[in-house]
Amino acid sequence: MVSRVIPVDPFDLVVFGATGDLATRKILPGLYRRFFAGQIPDGARIIGAARSEMDADAFRAQVRAAIDDHVGAAKRDPAQIDAFLANLDYVAVDAMGDEGWAPLKALVHPDRVNAFYFSVAPALFGPLAERLHAHGIATPDSRIVVEKPFGRDLTSARALNATLAEHFEEHQIYRIDHYLGKETVQNLMAVRFANILFEPLWNAQFVDHVQITVAETVGVGGRGSYYDKSGAMRDMVQNHMMQLLCLIAMEPPYHFDPDAVRDEKLKVIRALQPVVASDIVRGQYLGTRSRGTDCDTAQPGYLQDSENPDSRTESYVALKCHVANWRWTGTPFYLRTGKRLRARTSEIAITFKEPPHSIFDEADETWRENVLVIRLQPNEGMNLKMMIKEPGPGGMRLVQVPLDMSFAEALGEEGADIPDAYERLIMDVIRGNQTLFMRGDEVEAAWAWTDPIIAGWEARGDKPQPYDSGSSGPEDALMLMHRDGRRWREIRE
Repeated sequence: MVSRVIPVDPFDLVVFGATGDLATRKILPGLYRRFFAGQIPDGARIIGAARSEMDADAFRAQVRAAIDDHVGAAKRDPAQIDAFLANLDYVAVDAMGDEGWAPLKALVHPDRVNAFYFSVAPALFGPLAERLHAHGIATPDSRIVVEKPFGRDLTSARALNATLAEHFEEHQIYRIDHYLGKETVQNLMAVRFANILFEPLWNAQFVDHVQITVAETVGVGGRGSYYDKSGAMRDMVQNHMMQLLCLIAMEPPYHFDPDAVRDEKLKVIRALQPVVASDIVRGQYLGTRSRGTDCDTAQPGYLQDSENPDSRTESYVALKCHVANWRWTGTPFYLRTGKRLRARTSEIAITFKEPPHSIFDEADETWRENVLVIRLQPNEGMNLKMMIKEPGPGGMRLVQVPLDMSFAEALGEEGADIPDAYERLIMDVIRGNQTLFMRGDEVEAAWAWTDPIIAGWEARGDKPQPYDSGSSGPEDALMLMHRDGRRWREIRE
């Protein structure tokens, strides 16, 4: 299978916060990989902007080191790296003042596509937007990319939307959620809407329940002070997991068009019912002790990582929610995410109902549900579990087997070389395609659903339940499923 590489016209991309962690690990190495793939023309300019005082050569040296650290050896071609670095420049800019803006303006071509990536703290979004206009750098065709968190509640999200709207139109604002750039997430839409096989069954009549799991093995680590003001609900459920739920539950859009897709996602969010307290489980991970000792801790618990011994912030959350519309009424959606769990995995599992009548004598004991599992990480792909006859004589014995498809195996070299989510999304910004980016009203609707959940447990004074590092989470999360006669899928690589 031959990959179709679609190049773009020369552009200017300014990366604010270009010396920060996100730019170093994801954005700049990802841009190099797109250059290596032939999607970025030689005339394109990538301009780093940050507080650090350095010249362009020093910035190029930093980017070269980032490529060495975060790009596989097969793509680290010295000639290609040199050609890529030749397109880079750097300006020291004061986001809260006027220094550096005149040199930046001199580097940006107003007659080509120019985009500005705000890889900075949300507090700087407004000042950057204001100064891009005050210094005449932004044009009516400019695009800005803003990272999460996009507010921490409905009030702050509305304020941030209003601030950006003072300087940019909605079609210019790209609110990035890297989960939507994952190949499997986009393939979820292809599976649903490009195949007749699943869509007729994609409703409450045939789907028993849906599980969405995002599990991590790491703790909050050096992000403790930030995470303690956020928690799993704000950090993962309100954005990443909400987007996955929307793609599963949304109606078919009239066309694969940015606003058509986002209109349907917005309808899902607005159809979400309030979540009652009994359908929510929160947890905090405990530390692990070194073998053979009574007091030494091999890994700190959440309270040590957050440096707040009285913290009630959750590192784990599981909840059951319902989409109140004709398609999904009666089908529960179970969401769970957490730190320091047994394995790192992200997946969506659609479990179908059992057949209305069994013709097989042993079916009651051997029957298992048909389950469509969509793996986001690791090893992106899809798995459909079906019942077949077990080989051999001795009657009709049923056994469940997977029809397994990993992109790496099914698509050969192309499947093994799946672009990072940031690579795809940045190129969508340059092409002006907002399909995989959140709209302002979508963000606000998500917060309008999330805020009462958070306010409820704060008003009740709920404390997160402790759970062991390396486990599958708190015991009550198991009961959330068991009382419905269901069970969580095992968390494993």
